[in-house]
Amino acid sequence: MNNILKVHDSDNVIAALVNLNVGDLVTLDGEQFEIKETIPMKHKFAAVDFAVGDLVIMYGVRIGKAKVAIPKGCRISTDNVGHSVKDYEAKSENYSWKKPDNSKFHNRTFDGYIRSDGKVGTRNYWIVFPLVFCENRNIKLIEETMLEALGYKSKPKREMNIDVLIDLYKNGASAEHLLETSISSDSNETPTNQLFPNVDGLKFLVHDRGCGEIRQDSEALCRLMAGYINNPNVAGATILSLGCQNAQFSLLQKAMNAFGVATDKPIYILEQQKSNSERDFIEEAIKKTFVGLIEANKIQRQPAPLSKLTLGLECGGSDGFSGISANPALGYASDLLVTLGGTTILAEFPELNGVEQELINRCDSVELAAKFSNLMSTYSKRAEEAGSGFEMNPSPGNIKDGLITDAMKSAGAAKKGGISNITDILDYTEQATKPGLNLLCTPGNDVESTTALAGTGCNIMAFTTGLGTPTGNPISPVIKISSNSILTKRMSDIIDLDAGTIISGEDTIQTKGEELIEMMIEVASGRTLTKSEKLNQNDFIPWRRGVSL
Repeated sequence: MNNILKVHDSDNVIAALVNLNVGDLVTLDGEQFEIKETIPMKHKFAAVDFAVGDLVIMYGVRIGKAKVAIPKGCRISTDNVGHSVKDYEAKSENYSWKKPDNSKFHNRTFDGYIRSDGKVGTRNYWIVFPLVFCENRNIKLIEETMLEALGYKSKPKREMNIDVLIDLYKNGASAEHLLETSISSDSNETPTNQLFPNVDGLKFLVHDRGCGEIRQDSEALCRLMAGYINNPNVAGATILSLGCQNAQFSLLQKAMNAFGVATDKPIYILEQQKSNSERDFIEEAIKKTFVGLIEANKIQRQPAPLSKLTLGLECGGSDGFSGISANPALGYASDLLVTLGGTTILAEFPELNGVEQELINRCDSVELAAKFSNLMSTYSKRAEEAGSGFEMNPSPGNIKDGLITDAMKSAGAAKKGGISNITDILDYTEQATKPGLNLLCTPGNDVESTTALAGTGCNIMAFTTGLGTPTGNPISPVIKISSNSILTKRMSDIIDLDAGTIISGEDTIQTKGEELIEMMIEVASGRTLTKSEKLNQNDFIPWRRGVSL
């Protein structure tokens, strides 16, 4: 294993793959570097002497500017490097890419649910959701009534028993004794006695939206929910409406018509203000959902080509290794899937800040490049108006683990999209219709982004992380990929695939990318559940545009 790495030939900073101490001598490509201050693993040090104002280059792109003189061998940090990105222009060159060898995956299939519109689901879910937050309590009541009775409620891997603490307290135990006592026990992870074996789950979505907001937000919510209904992983839906809210069913219907939602999908809409009582309202919702599940249970998995996969590309809790291991491996898998006729979708526009020109040049047309540029500039302007420009995107956790500027984070994050041509640019809630790599306008917020990816049509997602992010999606299985092996061992309950073996030299980006495709086939076929599915991580947050990064 090497102890340092230069990611791109033109870089003037070097990544530490292990902790480096003052006085250490390290060598790369015949050049020796003396370490002049402690460099924690994942962080970077100066490969040259920087003067004030010199550009800092990593991944072959500008990732910042020296705020003070930085001697060769010193640590690159927020104290000495500040924000600096290159302005982007119109598409300036034709792009061609070297396609990976996909011969291992020719004629491979996954077992999915083939819908009447030709789309294929990796799961077969029934969803229940409100058009307005006023119905959240009723949604929860329906969930409590149906989930366990139908065999869909799985117990957590670790079950907590507070009765142990109660008994100790009643018997006069001290605070120290209480704190030292274990209350967890292993339990069964998977539900049993499922009444509808061909229905993978009954999913209940709640949110704080639908009224008391600008009309555009309610319209966006309805388009998002129409996208969820349109997702091939969804068999049908039960929708609760109060009646007087901004997010009217007519807006949802308009979006479903525009998206071409299959007309044979059962959809039940119930309006509480037209009901005789809340009791009658809830009873009707339960009975109609039950009838819908009977219909959804009639479909069975069948073989489908890998071209029917729509893969969401996501990252969260990134670290200094993310752009070196997990993200490039996912990028290679994305390129493989594209060559097989599949669709991949890269989101999180604030995390593309600084690499815009590269992405513009990769667009299939001048029109697509212009759409991307316009969406980026508009989003950036709204963020600045709210007092948080793209340069504020790196989180404290990112910075602590070596991602010190927005452009450094972005250059690594963009690696998830591989090197293929960009075939389409999608605004928030727009539906994916073109195979190949798509860019989707979403914030960098993990859950807002994954929520949007499922709403635009992803039937599976891959999520890279370096720090560990316990999140998932209600309707699209999320494969978690760790950038480093330490995280894989420490948080094994949330990680599905270890890309840290790229850092140790046991794997290459290619071999790990191929391993990910194999895992995707197993997950898409329902033969393997992701860790997020086992933990019931069903996170759902609609985006209020311009508010979050």
